Amino acid sequence: MSGGTGFPVPTWLIGCGNMAAAMVGGWKAAGLGFDAVTVVRPSGRPVEGIRTQVDYPVGDPPKLVLLGVKPQKLDEVVPALEPRTGPDTIIMSMLAGVAANSLAERFPAVRGVVRIMPNLPVQQRQGVTAVYGADAATVREVLPLIELLGMAPVCAEERELSVIGAVAAAGPAYVARFAAAMGLGGAGLGLDPQLAAQVAVQTLIGTAALADDTGESMADIARRVASPAGTTEQGLAVLDGPDGLQPLVDRMLAAAVRRGEELADAARRN
Repeated sequence: MSGGTGFPVPTWLIGCGNMAAAMVGGWKAAGLGFDAVTVVRPSGRPVEGIRTQVDYPVGDPPKLVLLGVKPQKLDEVVPALEPRTGPDTIIMSMLAGVAANSLAERFPAVRGVVRIMPNLPVQQRQGVTAVYGADAATVREVLPLIELLGMAPVCAEERELSVIGAVAAAGPAYVARFAAAMGLGGAGLGLDPQLAAQVAVQTLIGTAALADDTGESMADIARRVASPAGTTEQGLAVLDGPDGLQPLVDRMLAAAVRRGEELADAARRN
């Protein structure tokens, strides 16, 4: 256990898909014990090192519930879960697009609701997990667990959660796609495809390490690499053009935020 941080007794993890599993991996890497945790999943498929079962535990209501199901499964989960919660229960939800007030309506008896938006590098404790809750005291109570997984910005407004989610939670997919495109581009210029992919990924890793070690902005790093009238500057001119990278990224993020708003509307209607 790190710095006295641990799971409340009892803690229930409802569902354990890719993102929840990544969080579990990060907490294991941080040295947390899981004696207080029960994973509830319909398949009953075991989560290594954690008590896993199909049915909800018998006994005291959970102090912490981590919702890790798909958003569209929420209303299948609520009828059985809600009666088992109590006035000391905190609901911590990673369900994209399901607003805090929608969760509070579904779980009216709980102490509080906290929304989180993690990304996959939480497994390496290098993640970004945006946090939002209407009650600051409830947020402070769960924050130490989240901070074990990397950066944990607390959002002043719920909409910030969606924006950080578009940048960070979805970000590994976008960055991975860009690295893949770099590799494909290198292969198109004659490199062995496997070598080109490896070079692209290592360049991504090295650039991130450089930024982390030096504290330089990405703009500063780009300026350092680009010699006047050199090859890098020519490539940057393409990315910085009117139809270059920034307009594409703006459209990409807007599409992700818009989908989150659609999911929130659907959750409110149900």
